[in-house]
Amino acid sequence: MPVVTTPYATGTPCWVDLMAKDQQAALDFYRDLLGWQGRPGPAEFGGYAVCELDGRAVAGIGPAMAPEGMPEPPTVWSSYLASTDAQATQDAIVAAGGTLMVPVMDVGDLGRMLIAADPQGAVFGVWQPGEFFGAQVVNEAGALIWNELHTGDIAAATAFYGEAFGIEIEPLDGADSYWQLRVGGRAVGGATLLANDPPGTPAHWLSYFAVDDVDSTVDALVKRGGMVLAAPLDMAAGRMAVVSDPQGATFAVITPSPV
Repeated sequence: MPVVTTPYATGTPCWVDLMAKDQQAALDFYRDLLGWQGRPGPAEFGGYAVCELDGRAVAGIGPAMAPEGMPEPPTVWSSYLASTDAQATQDAIVAAGGTLMVPVMDVGDLGRMLIAADPQGAVFGVWQPGEFFGAQVVNEAGALIWNELHTGDIAAATAFYGEAFGIEIEPLDGADSYWQLRVGGRAVGGATLLANDPPGTPAHWLSYFAVDDVDSTVDALVKRGGMVLAAPLDMAAGRMAVVSDPQGATFAVITPSPV
């Protein structure tokens, strides 16, 4: 199992979470689908649940909450990019043309976080580790394996994420309209054009979870009330599908090609 034991480099996707209208239903759904174990956490953290796979943190699921008078946040999976200094990253995001949605805040002794949107509107989080650095297992069945930016302007995204995080966005050899996100020379995610999404889809980050068998996972998802947005198909990286859970949160599942 690919276990992570040290903090992620700045700009690397390090965590994903979901704010669900029905937290317990979401916990039950992902337990049955991906094998996660999680239960609502302490009230001081809003009941946020850190889900585990074989005893290691893999993703978060919290109850959707909003300040009084504000609408509930959308039910979406959010990707967090690592930072060694959340305040400095916040300043860089604003300077690069991003929009601050939730300013830097402390999460107990666990770390510091913020939520922002890039100039094209794709929302993401930033995580500065304290006692908690993020996902402790990745690239394994049931765990996060890839984070993908869907944008209408690759050049603008390259400029923004480069200035704010030092991420390089480079064309993927042998692929049309697909790019790699690289940190320190290592691929940490991907990017694609919104033209490949259904018309009207806003810019966003898409989380991919690895599974042993995409087709059987999709069948199980449908039986549990989920929806198929893009049926299983074969691609260079493996066999994948885009789906949504019963509360409407979109994500992808993939069985990676043998290395």
